[in-house]
Amino acid sequence: MNRIGFIASTILVVLVLLSSTLFVVDQRQFGVVYALGQIKQVITEPGLNFKLPPPFQNVSYLDKRLLMLSSLETEPMLTAEKQRVVIDWYVRWRISNASEYIRNVGLDENAGAVQLNRVVRNAFQENINKRTVRDLISVRREALMADVQREVLAVVKGAKPWGVDVVDVRITRVDYVEAITESVYRRMEAERKRVANELRSTGFAEGEKIRADADRQREVTVANAYRDAQKIKGEGDAQAASAYSESFGKDPQFAQFYRSLDAYKQSFNKKSDVLVLDPSSDFFRAMQSSGSNTAPAAPRR
Repeated sequence: MNRIGFIASTILVVLVLLSSTLFVVDQRQFGVVYALGQIKQVITEPGLNFKLPPPFQNVSYLDKRLLMLSSLETEPMLTAEKQRVVIDWYVRWRISNASEYIRNVGLDENAGAVQLNRVVRNAFQENINKRTVRDLISVRREALMADVQREVLAVVKGAKPWGVDVVDVRITRVDYVEAITESVYRRMEAERKRVANELRSTGFAEGEKIRADADRQREVTVANAYRDAQKIKGEGDAQAASAYSESFGKDPQFAQFYRSLDAYKQSFNKKSDVLVLDPSSDFFRAMQSSGSNTAPAAPRR
């Protein structure tokens, strides 16, 4: 029984030792083997690997994928015209040489991010000091980002290379500090109001011009129509007067009778009209009986 336990214990110890000598490197990682605190080997290819059991050798991993570092601070920077602006940026970088990275930067990705953030910010500050706000928001922004990337690469690949590659540097936002932003917004609002008022004034003036022209055309049209109407009416009145004169000349008694009827029509056009006249007046001659001596003879048909 003791022999079986001894064999089982021995097998278990062997398995533990064997497992401590085996490790797997993922395709997304570097495998770094340390021997007594010194880098013994850097494994770049994925697969199963062997090492001595601890404490003789240990293994750690570094990410070999493309990493992204975003701006961590919002401290304003000064432009060439001494304007205080805040920029947001990001950097895409990767570890290319694990040995150099561990010796000159740190043991993990966070150490590289902290130091790279400092270098990138200094490069942005130096280049923004040489440019105006217009340059930062115009097509010259590309030149700014290219200059920053070139300066960062000069630092990380200098006398003590970091073992990293900086693939891209981009600016995502350029803005004034909050106090200046509020002032700029107020100026923009005032400018927009001024333009709106100017457009309203121009539109009102154009409207008045159009209305005045329409009124003038209406007056001209009405005047021309009235002139034509008066002309036609005058011609009609002339023809009517000619016809009346011709008719009245043929029969004076009918003319007198017609004029009397027209006078009656004009005098009694309302029910409330009251006339006080002498019965013997000639005004009612046409209304007297036909047997009266003063009655005019009936008109001939």
